Amino acid sequence: MKKQQQHGGAGGCPDTRPPAAAAAAAGGGPGPGGGWRRRRPLSLLPFLSLRDYGFCMAALLLFCLGSLFYQLNGGPPHFLLDLRHYLGNSTYLDDHGPPPQKVLPFPSQVVYNRVGKCGSRTVVLLLRILSEKHGFNLVTSDIHNKTRLTKNEQMELIKNISTAEQPYLFTRHVHFLNFSRFGGDQPVYINIIRDPVNRFLSNYFFRRFGDWRGEQNHMIRTPSMRQEERYLDINVCILENYPECSNPRLFYIIPYFCGQHPRCREPGEWALERAKLNVNENFLLVGILEELEDVLLLLERFLPHYFKDVLSIYKNPEHRKLGNLTVTVKKTVPSPEAIQILYQRMRYEYEFYYYVKEQFHLLKRKFGLKSHIRKPRPRPEFFIPSPLETEEPIDDEEEDDEKWLEDIYKRNKSSLHNTAALTTEMRRQ
Repeated sequence: MKKQQQHGGAGGCPDTRPPAAAAAAAGGGPGPGGGWRRRRPLSLLPFLSLRDYGFCMAALLLFCLGSLFYQLNGGPPHFLLDLRHYLGNSTYLDDHGPPPQKVLPFPSQVVYNRVGKCGSRTVVLLLRILSEKHGFNLVTSDIHNKTRLTKNEQMELIKNISTAEQPYLFTRHVHFLNFSRFGGDQPVYINIIRDPVNRFLSNYFFRRFGDWRGEQNHMIRTPSMRQEERYLDINVCILENYPECSNPRLFYIIPYFCGQHPRCREPGEWALERAKLNVNENFLLVGILEELEDVLLLLERFLPHYFKDVLSIYKNPEHRKLGNLTVTVKKTVPSPEAIQILYQRMRYEYEFYYYVKEQFHLLKRKFGLKSHIRKPRPRPEFFIPSPLETEEPIDDEEEDDEKWLEDIYKRNKSSLHNTAALTTEMRRQ
């Protein structure tokens, strides 16, 4: 009888109910003590339905995608910024304080108001390489032929320069700008000049025949120039006092340092002295193109966050090969008589040039640099100066060379990269 009770119910029949039902019957039905309970499909999340679980996974996926977007773009998406603005920053700022300010090098505002035909394209090409290497902001301009500005144009340009991301280096063919006059912070200026007669001759033949970059580039630059003007003999131009070879067109370098005042365009003592004053007060360095390597070395010492390693880049054979393309072609030397007349007409330009040269050599001696010039050229003997014209000078036609600089920069960057790869391979071998 005991065995029959273990294996069956009343009447000796086996219990065919499911185990859960049998347990319920044994426990007296559903209830707190012995009642049966339905098990959830996800035992780890006893209070979530499948729909709630799907919503949680979708939210997690969106959060992961947002984090990935943040990291790839260097900042949060706009909708997260808007959300943070809506919720407020007080909690974050109370806990962590304001974010640390970016530490800027000194000086962090540099202006290179480059003088035409004084090595400016070579220096700008170097600056493009250096800005990518050192991470400073190289600011250029789409305007290349306007060196003298109205008051409103000065205010607009100063505003655009001052609002650029720092540290910046702004470069353009433009006469000196007084930022403090319009309430701005005065930047540090740098520049390079050269022997005035050599600069004039380089510009004279460059406008007519271009350089080694292409046989026809001068035709693109000065398409309106008549053939008789293009092939005008330099001696005839000087001796017969053509406008291009006389004042005020020859009064070219000093206005870059004198400034935007109308008297800065009149050849005379006033403009000369004001240019000297600005060199002393606003220019960190004014170099001499004839000693360009020393100029680059001093720039590297004065402004290492802009010009570090500039000399090694300049001396790179690939860079020198590309730089030689900017040499003016078909340049001839005027007669001694014509040269003497140029000296007379450019007496103020030469007085300024020799003043800057003396200041530059003073800096070199202070830093222990010796001049590599074998023998200094004698100063010109001027004739008794005749009255100088003070009419409004005509702009020299400057080349729109930004596109060419961009092309040659890319070629130079590729060449430098190939040279570095070859050097690495040789070291491995």
